[in-house]
Amino acid sequence: MSVNLQKKKTIIQKIKKISKKSLSAVVANSTQINVNQINILRKQARQNGVKINVVKNTLLKRAIENTPFQCLQKTLKNFTLIAHSIEHPGSAAKLLYLFSKENKTFKIKGASFEGKFIDPKNIEKLASIPTYKESIQKLIFILKEAAIGKFIRILTSIKIQKEKN
Repeated sequence: MSVNLQKKKTIIQKIKKISKKSLSAVVANSTQINVNQINILRKQARQNGVKINVVKNTLLKRAIENTPFQCLQKTLKNFTLIAHSIEHPGSAAKLLYLFSKENKTFKIKGASFEGKFIDPKNIEKLASIPTYKESIQKLIFILKEAAIGKFIRILTSIKIQKEKN
């Protein structure tokens, strides 16, 4: 089904608008994924602050032109799924990386972060960036461990002092 010119312009403007407020973007080949799997992916994306669009390459090339994601243009072949991270730079990468582990036919083509292209082999690095919440949890855990260790050392030194007397 052909899309008229006005609808094409609307699609391009929508993706440009998302690109302006995005922290990173990941592109993948979604041709062998069925609609139910895509719907599950979209639901997970909404929960993680990720915007997903399946777009023809010609429209996507125009939409990411003059944006930090322009470096993704060389990967645009076949139908392309693009996922934009809105809240955290690694959320789209993590979502698609985990989805590709469950669905072997889903192939990540690449990602863009801070205007730089990230090879599909290195997507795990972007996916492993901890979120703000994860960072706070790690910090609290470290502080607890340090406080407990210090408390144990104090108790041990008190015990040693009492044994000497």
